[in-house]
Amino acid sequence: MATQQYKAWSVVIASTLAFTVCFMAWMMFAVIGIPIKQSLGLNETEFGILVATPVLTGSLIRLPIGMWTDKFGGRLVFFVLMLSTVIPIYLISYCTEYWHFLATGLFVGVAGGSFTVGIAYCARWFPKNQQGLAMGIFGAGNTGAAVTKLMAPLIVVAYGWTMVPQVYAVLMTITAILFWFFTYSDPSHRVSSSVSMGEQLVALKDPRVWRYCQYYSIVFGGYVALALWMTKYYVTEYGFDLKLAALMAAAFSIPGGVLRAIGGYFSDKFGAHTVTWWVLWVSLLCLFFLSYPQTEIAITTVNGPKSFHLGLGATTFTIVMFTMGIAFAIGKASVFKYISNEYPSNIGVISGVVGLAGGLGGFLLPIMFGALLDFTGVRTSCFMLMFGVVWVSLVWMYWTEVRPVKVGRHLDRRAGKELVAY
Repeated sequence: MATQQYKAWSVVIASTLAFTVCFMAWMMFAVIGIPIKQSLGLNETEFGILVATPVLTGSLIRLPIGMWTDKFGGRLVFFVLMLSTVIPIYLISYCTEYWHFLATGLFVGVAGGSFTVGIAYCARWFPKNQQGLAMGIFGAGNTGAAVTKLMAPLIVVAYGWTMVPQVYAVLMTITAILFWFFTYSDPSHRVSSSVSMGEQLVALKDPRVWRYCQYYSIVFGGYVALALWMTKYYVTEYGFDLKLAALMAAAFSIPGGVLRAIGGYFSDKFGAHTVTWWVLWVSLLCLFFLSYPQTEIAITTVNGPKSFHLGLGATTFTIVMFTMGIAFAIGKASVFKYISNEYPSNIGVISGVVGLAGGLGGFLLPIMFGALLDFTGVRTSCFMLMFGVVWVSLVWMYWTEVRPVKVGRHLDRRAGKELVAY
């Protein structure tokens, strides 16, 4: 008979594999959307809507699916979720009109809800001091975005883009079957059947939940948005072909997934607040450099006019994106460490709310990227937008988390001095 420890790690490994495949399907349009854009003659805003459509469904479903996970258990919910996406994924290969892709994309987006299921499912198998690590390992399934960027272009070049959804549908079916045979259920992990939906949602009155939503809309929503956007960015900004562009874009996606486990470890060791605070500062610094557009400057000198070019080359750009990918990976784990610490009996619902906010960020940002690009003609406008969002979050974090601690320490010191004087 399998021990509890064996079951726990089997659940984490199988769930991480399943989440990786779900994320691959969820990010599929990041690659196949480029030839689709060319064949349909889409503008940047329409392309942004195309790649973001699956993210919308995957975001909206996170709250109810988190509640179902609390009620029915992660194993059953995860398995049914994966099977429900197989047919929609396969049908993408038969789409010919823009609305066809949007409609099927909405159904494929259900795969994005797998995160909320898995994060609650895995966390409950571990003690509190290991939950950050367990959730971080599971979250490494975000590397599905990088796997898509490495694998899908090869399929597109060899067989055409229509082969990608067919391969992914078969892969999803096999993964669902493997998941069922290598995972376990524990009735004690479910909430009481007598707990109503209203009682589950009462935590939404807590302002801390909305603050965590804001953080996650950056580290996860921003990650998803840029993972969807970067392949096309390399094609248009640096003139790379699809394979090279996707490979370079993977430099951001890979650390954004793989290093999430390290973020979980750091969060267990140093605390969710400290880790998230520094993640936001590193992200702000990276976005400052990424926001600067390619610029030609002409200066009149005593020897005549001289021209200078300012802007990030492809190599420097990739290094900065890689750095920000690391920060986002660590931040995704640290935000959920807040949740496991403060809502241990309500992880499914709270992670569903926070995950919904992060997913909505991943849905809205690519559309805003496209609209800004159509309006300004400046490709780096996507990074300018994200710079503003991170700056607002840092200000919010300072006033709600950092400053109260400083004020509390000052009052404690003052009270101590008065007590000594007395």
